[in-house]
Amino acid sequence: MIKQRYPQAILISCEVPWDAHEQLIEGLFRREVQTVLAQGFRHVYIFGTAGEGYAIDTARFKQIVRIFREETNKPDVHAMVGVIGLSTANIVERIQMAHDAGFRTFQISLPSWAALRDEEMMRFFVDVCGAFPDSGFLHYNLPRTKRLLTGRDYRQIADVVPNLVATKNTGGGLERARDLMTNAPEIQHFFGEGNFIHGCNYGPCSLLSSFGPMAPAKSKALFEAGLAGRIEDMYRLQHEFQDMLRIVLGPLLAEERIDGAYDKMIVRLAGLEEFPLRLLSPYICFSEEQYAAMAARMREHFGSWLTA
Repeated sequence: MIKQRYPQAILISCEVPWDAHEQLIEGLFRREVQTVLAQGFRHVYIFGTAGEGYAIDTARFKQIVRIFREETNKPDVHAMVGVIGLSTANIVERIQMAHDAGFRTFQISLPSWAALRDEEMMRFFVDVCGAFPDSGFLHYNLPRTKRLLTGRDYRQIADVVPNLVATKNTGGGLERARDLMTNAPEIQHFFGEGNFIHGCNYGPCSLLSSFGPMAPAKSKALFEAGLAGRIEDMYRLQHEFQDMLRIVLGPLLAEERIDGAYDKMIVRLAGLEEFPLRLLSPYICFSEEQYAAMAARMREHFGSWLTA
């Protein structure tokens, strides 16, 4: 069996609460991280798209990284810091800040100003990952970067960059999962609730759970079914997540807001009722009325998920 570079796990994003002046609400952020860890999740990260990693300035980056380190600096917790930037220099600079704070696992995405050509793609990974040989890197593969990497791309990168250890691919169906899992099986691929089962068809993979804090029991059940190869259970749970998504969030999905607008409502439903929906400028969050209607739908149709 091929040895994977990162363990199978459920990966959870921690969002950031902002006050009316767009400053961190520190106590509430600490409580959120503590809540996720208390739910039994051990692989957590900050500053993906939902965590507004694209929007923060350096001062807030340093502050939040420091606090996140204080809350996750435990032997059994695997915490990573996401870095989104428009150049290698920007990205390396922020990784260095988080590295200095004690982190050794990072989530990166391609610079998005222009689509990278093959040579530029390789140069990016060599220059970024190579600058921190003692660290592991997860690549966040998404259309916003103007280039979606394929399994063959990852094969070429993995052969040259030994500390590319994981990817995050929440889009695409069976064919993309097959491509990733067969061409770069030693890399740990994190799939979403909708395509995790496709990855499991081809070998050991992992779950990036958007709904974990709100529905920890269901998320763990899906992951455990994947580990055990229980196909029927995986299909049933996949369908349940899809039904929940369409019934509860369906009326809001058509607005195509930035990810954090949805994820902050999920955090609230996890029990942090005072968690603000506010996003950093220029993005606009959902209204309190929209949240109330969404929460009512969740409690009416899937209330048991919130208490399990």
